Amino acid sequence: MKRLLKYASRFSLVLIALIALYFLLAFCLSRITINANPVNKPEIAIYIMTNGVHTDIVMPAVSQDIDWTKEISYKNTLEADSTYQYLAMGWGDKKFYLETPAFADLKAGTALRAISGLSTSAMHATYYQNIREDNDCKKIMISRQQYQKLVSYVLNSFEKDGAGRLMPVKTSVHYDIGDAFYEAKGSYSIFKTCNTWANAALKACGQKSCLWTIFDTGIFIKYR
Repeated sequence: MKRLLKYASRFSLVLIALIALYFLLAFCLSRITINANPVNKPEIAIYIMTNGVHTDIVMPAVSQDIDWTKEISYKNTLEADSTYQYLAMGWGDKKFYLETPAFADLKAGTALRAISGLSTSAMHATYYQNIREDNDCKKIMISRQQYQKLVSYVLNSFEKDGAGRLMPVKTSVHYDIGDAFYEAKGSYSIFKTCNTWANAALKACGQKSCLWTIFDTGIFIKYR
């Protein structure tokens, strides 16, 4: 019994040390800036938006580079229409998205499955009529070429069917009247979170970003 308690104690200490190291690395690496001084030609406005935990990338719903309404159909939302001028995109664990509309709904099993890296992912697309800048929503003016790189990154995050079309998740779940879920590539884990995805989107189009981050804080510090 004493030997068992000794091993359990050692295991607990090692686990605590690993968790502490993980968060320390997450903090330190998120403070290292990539593309600290981007050269941006102000042609297209994009936004980064956070709900305090999760970062979305917001783009024009329609531009000469891409008409998102042809990819993310209004019919897959509850009420979005052509008056909605912006589209926010976020990536995350599919089961978490569908079963946890609010953190009060979070279940231990859902959280453990999400961080394991064994579950599937989804893209959450939300149409907005207007965007208001504040501490949780920052505008970034980029060039058309940079925007095309961002579009390519986002599109490559979706799973597609044999005809190359985006695949809606078969669900009745909606967070808002203008949102919909789509099948996505990759798996959520402790090393790749929704914020890691958004940070990589900023990297892809040459904007200020973290070397690596799992939280929204590291991203938004660079824009405040």
